[in-house]
Amino acid sequence: MEPISITEAKYLDGYRLQLTFSDGLTENVDLENELWGEVFEPLKDLENFRKFKLNPFTIEWESGADFSPEFLYRLATKNAA
Repeated sequence: MEPISITEAKYLDGYRLQLTFSDGLTENVDLENELWGEVFEPLKDLENFRKFKLNPFTIEWESGADFSPEFLYRLATKNAA
């Protein structure tokens, strides 16, 4: 099985993103409760949170913060259930 990656990401509102994964799954993910720890502290400011970009595998921010695509996929599939 090929590793999962994010192929598209769109800001919705608050801390919610719509993510499309390499297997075709598109789901909304709320990251508000996942922003803990020093690296994620700047993202609690919505202006900073909205400034993510897509790299070849996942989403990342200028601060160096990112989430693994596998973690985001687990969140997305938990929401879909």
